[in-house]
Amino acid sequence: MTRRQALGRAVSRLQRADASDAALDAQWLLAHVCGAERLALLLALDEPLSAQEWTCFDALLARREAGEPLQYVLGEASFLGRAFRVDPRVLIPRADTETLAEAMCACLTPGLRVLDMGAGSGALAISAALACPQARVTGADISEDALAVARENGERLGARVEWVRSDLFSALEGRCFDMIVSNPPYIPTGELKGLQREVRREPVLALDGGEDGLACYRAIVRGLPGRLCPGGSLLLEVGDGQAARVRALLEKLFDSTAVLADLSGLDRVVTGDGYAG
Repeated sequence: MTRRQALGRAVSRLQRADASDAALDAQWLLAHVCGAERLALLLALDEPLSAQEWTCFDALLARREAGEPLQYVLGEASFLGRAFRVDPRVLIPRADTETLAEAMCACLTPGLRVLDMGAGSGALAISAALACPQARVTGADISEDALAVARENGERLGARVEWVRSDLFSALEGRCFDMIVSNPPYIPTGELKGLQREVRREPVLALDGGEDGLACYRAIVRGLPGRLCPGGSLLLEVGDGQAARVRALLEKLFDSTAVLADLSGLDRVVTGDGYAG
């Protein structure tokens, strides 16, 4: 069997399973099995596929057919050009969150104390530490499982990050940060069952934002006194249609607030600068 034939069979299987992008998913999976870059694979589709490669490919396809997210099947997700290891213990880093990461990195300076609240895979905290190694970066998460993934990513990518298990600010008593960033859970509880089947495989803890999706934003804002230094900054990712309400939570606490759009033109990040303390 050639790679081309295997790819054709895979696309048909994934289409029958209603995979969101059957052709692209099949290419990524086959490239992973063959140890090749995806574009290099497409230039060598007439190469033979060994029986061992087919067995591995078939097993990965079965997982994807069953609705497991592609990134979990591959074991990694790309974020700001870096490969982060991911599995069902953590939310999958997405391109939307790169808007938050880029805004964060643009403000980093040596010595800045940065907190990534709800660190998950560590994508934001690690990106900050690599963008400005002289910054002092802390990643906090309530899930020890998530922190295990974040630690592994940090070690593999060579990022110096302090990891803390904390339910929001509970384990950070007496500590003050110059910048707090967060991509908190923001899906309203009633909408969870209607999410794509792949998204429903991700940790509910990282998705469920309470009745209106804003529970974590309110909790973060309540916890700012004594945790965000006077003059500090807060950067938050938000869901569709939430920017105005989240911005309203910040307007009386900061000298200035702003809303940033993602590459699709959707309001994705709310920032507050000059915390009143």
